Amino acid sequence: MADKRDYYEVLGIQKGASDDEIKRAYRKMAKKYHPDLNPGDKQAEASFKEAGEAYEVLSDAQKRAQYDQYGHAAFEQGGFGGGAGGFGGFNDFDISDIFGSFFGGGFGGGSTRRKNGPRRGSDVMENILLSFEEAAFGVKKQIKIYRVEDCDECHGAGAKSASDRQTCPTCNGTGEVRTTQRTPLGQFVNVTACSRCGGEGYIINNPCTKCKGKGKIKIARTVDIDIPAGINSGETVSFRGAGNHGTKGGPAGDLLVTVSIKRHPIFTRQGNEVHVDVPITFVQATLGAELDIPTLDGKIKYDIPDGTQPGTTFRLRGKGIPHVRSGIRGDQVLHIMVEVPKNLNNEQKDALRAFGELTGDSNHKQQKNFFEKMKDIFGL
Repeated sequence: MADKRDYYEVLGIQKGASDDEIKRAYRKMAKKYHPDLNPGDKQAEASFKEAGEAYEVLSDAQKRAQYDQYGHAAFEQGGFGGGAGGFGGFNDFDISDIFGSFFGGGFGGGSTRRKNGPRRGSDVMENILLSFEEAAFGVKKQIKIYRVEDCDECHGAGAKSASDRQTCPTCNGTGEVRTTQRTPLGQFVNVTACSRCGGEGYIINNPCTKCKGKGKIKIARTVDIDIPAGINSGETVSFRGAGNHGTKGGPAGDLLVTVSIKRHPIFTRQGNEVHVDVPITFVQATLGAELDIPTLDGKIKYDIPDGTQPGTTFRLRGKGIPHVRSGIRGDQVLHIMVEVPKNLNNEQKDALRAFGELTGDSNHKQQKNFFEKMKDIFGL
């Protein structure tokens, strides 16, 4: 096992990590490399298995103590851990047994120790694109998903008739075969999946033609979803029980819908605030004006005071986006942009020059202060 990586290195944790740190590290690795999220990626599959093996050892206090003392040699054939089956053994190890305890789904069809018990169905993941307004105020939608359900032909049995499904004579319906091994540390039981029935506990002599003996089929369904007000881009809404159906009476998984939001031509979002740039003319900024301002609730009238400077912001209370939990709305922020006129004709330029002479420095305090400071500093 010289080519095996250190289990702590695999999970990216220190040797003295707590149980919670080990669990969090494994969850992160399992999510990243899960085969359902990396279809056909052999490297991801190998990393997923490697992380599962590391967690199998480090999450068990007895195995971890042996590993900390002897390293991988503790689990080699004839090693300190009692051979390949030491402490329950890697022959009894199945990644999905760990992964399913976190996420309700598995890899490779489930663990031998849980084959004959109810198993939760895996989650179905979908994406949805919403308009800015739909995300702000919430929306009910219908989406099409593909999920695994019990075959309607055999009702999940996998066989054409009840008589075509028989208890496995090798494991007597347990789905597992147990062997006992004597080691320097005592007697250990090694549990492996029954090779005859594949760990299912039964044998199908005449499979259902529709599901080909699997008992499950993937089918398209249209489901109603309710997206809450205030949802933000990248957030996920969970719909319990709308995912893939469970096995042997187990509950269905969840439907996880991740939201993306279309770009709005006017509004931008920062948290629960709505921001909008409002261009006004030089005359409007100078004299003030009543403007039509767009909001999520429609157009409103707003008075811009005289002497408004470029970059000034005004806040409209309660005109923003509702908080996804409390429902309390944020504000809308107006960013004033003073547009300087271009392409003036001679008459307009003369009028502006005359205006400038009439106003003088007393009407431009910022400019006056700037040049006075410059004079003090540079003596100009």
